[in-house]
Amino acid sequence: MESLIAASGPLPPITVHRPTTRVIDGMHRLRAMTLMGHKTIAVRFFDGTEEDAFVLAVKSNIAHGLPLSAADRGRAAERIITTHPRWSDRMIASVVGTSAKRVAEIRRTVGPDGTGELPRIGRDGRVRSLDVSEGRKLAHDMIVSDPGLSLRQVARAAGISPETVRDVRNRVLRGEDPVPGGRPRGLPARTTGPQPADRAGRTAVGCEVAPPPAVVVERLSADPALRLNENGRDLLRLLTIHTVRSEDWNRIIESVPPHRMRTVAHLARSCADKWSEVATRIERNASQLT
Repeated sequence: MESLIAASGPLPPITVHRPTTRVIDGMHRLRAMTLMGHKTIAVRFFDGTEEDAFVLAVKSNIAHGLPLSAADRGRAAERIITTHPRWSDRMIASVVGTSAKRVAEIRRTVGPDGTGELPRIGRDGRVRSLDVSEGRKLAHDMIVSDPGLSLRQVARAAGISPETVRDVRNRVLRGEDPVPGGRPRGLPARTTGPQPADRAGRTAVGCEVAPPPAVVVERLSADPALRLNENGRDLLRLLTIHTVRSEDWNRIIESVPPHRMRTVAHLARSCADKWSEVATRIERNASQLT
């Protein structure tokens, strides 16, 4: 207070909630001006709700007011959780000056807020779902279709964090499902019945299962010998076209109009023949190297 009275220059304007005329930020400045005999003070009005005014008051106090005690921060977080249940833990934590982990603990003590699993609003203003499984699946499809996308590009499009995208990418490389707890994509579910036998009559138990094509293409895309020359990039683009999921192939097949079915079937078979020829020639070249 004494430092404010002794200040030679004009004091910053105080912030006032217009609907209630309550001072949100600047109570000490107001008292200092009153003690100095001033009848007026510069004011910046806030026209939001009382709930938002409380948030602004806490945020302003954290920025340049007296430090709040841990108990005060906890009570502020509890109130904001009640009035702004859709705000993420990180966003509330940034307002009250505590950790997101602490906010999550307080949220659990407050109890159900009626929002269930509705998406929450993050610090960047973006809305993200609490259930990120759909975002993980979308990120998986984007990574498979365009391995060159950055983590942030995929994160923005899928509505998940870059670290979550990184986890999805690692799961793709390992041939795992993008959602934790799911079974590997493109691999058959484990059964308890008899295992299929190979041509020599040996079962597939204990044999290494080949990863899905999407995973193989992802690994190839990381090979400088392919991605750093034009022909290699052309090959990767061609291979990527064929890494769509089974359900996507079904959707594509069903979309072919009746009057074009035979034509498309002929072209598909021609492409298959061409790929078969490509495979034979590559295998021949490989055998010549051994």
